[in-house]
Amino acid sequence: MTATDHRSHGLAGDEIAPDWPPLETAEVRALLDNFPRLRGPVSIQWRSPRPLSAAARVTTVAGEVFVKRHHANVRTPDTLSEEHAFIAHLRTHGIPMPEVLANAKDRTAIACGEWTYEVHAIADGIDLYRDTISWAPLTDIEQARTAGRMLARLHHASASFEAPQRDTWILVSRDDCLRAPDLLATIDAQCKQRPALADYLRQRDWRHELASLVARHHAVQPRLTDLPRLWTHNDWHASNLCWTSAASDAAISAVLDVGLAAPTFALYDLATAIERNAIAWMQLEHGMHATFPDTARALIDGYADVLPLTSDQRQLLADLLPVVHIDFALSEIEYFHGVTGSTAHADVAYDTFLRGHAAWFDSTSGRAMCEAIRATS
Repeated sequence: MTATDHRSHGLAGDEIAPDWPPLETAEVRALLDNFPRLRGPVSIQWRSPRPLSAAARVTTVAGEVFVKRHHANVRTPDTLSEEHAFIAHLRTHGIPMPEVLANAKDRTAIACGEWTYEVHAIADGIDLYRDTISWAPLTDIEQARTAGRMLARLHHASASFEAPQRDTWILVSRDDCLRAPDLLATIDAQCKQRPALADYLRQRDWRHELASLVARHHAVQPRLTDLPRLWTHNDWHASNLCWTSAASDAAISAVLDVGLAAPTFALYDLATAIERNAIAWMQLEHGMHATFPDTARALIDGYADVLPLTSDQRQLLADLLPVVHIDFALSEIEYFHGVTGSTAHADVAYDTFLRGHAAWFDSTSGRAMCEAIRATS
């Protein structure tokens, strides 16, 4: 595929022109010339369809590497280095993550003009779901159980990682609003530091429009205040895992992409994994056929094989599902309105994601999903 042919995943499950220009061969070669082992001819083998950055598998004289480019308004070298520190910790504690490569100046997050780059070793195993949209459900129950076990292993490894909160809200899945006792007051206070979010919300009657979300949040928040902080993955989807084979009993050979990682709490990450893997958000018109409670139960059971869950934790997990997305939805609004300048995409993040996801859990299908999780207690 050439750069001009490249398409990315759209918010409606379609393929659209990418927000960011695809990586070009000359650009990649200039970047990799600063990595002594990688200097020489390069060839782009595959471009990622993920929409929030530009990434590609690249063949070099020393083998393949994975190159990713972010706009500086999304990731600075300092912000990206937060992710790299988390990866390094997880690798030393037994989580199979590709190494982040350093250039001749020993830098892993590299600024060049308006861009910030990172280069990773190629992940071990088979990238079974590399072209799968991030909201597509994982229907292989045994793989879901295996994914749950690996998520628990990651949390066990993360427990000893100490680092402050991320220095950005953009495209990071934090839990500031979720933990706060007053959701609307917290959003209002954050707007003073987040001008793009403030500008978007000024155009909406957001305090009134978020009333039902506030009620759900109010019912859950008191149970979150004492939960210990833990750096979490926050995008635990099948497309961010590689496997030893395509079989149901395959092991996970690599964990990918901690771009949304932040200090939250363990059930936050597990609830997000259920939201990502057990609900076909692009096909909600199919009703009960768009929900996969067996996948949710398998994720939970696999997780509990490694880190047992109490009955109260499982009940809280079900109650978290309608609100766990709040902080990330706000970050997407900020990104689309303030960085890419797409009002249409910001509207989807606000109406379909922030408000719509929570509202869906009032539907028959949404209530059934939560009950399926409660029934695992």
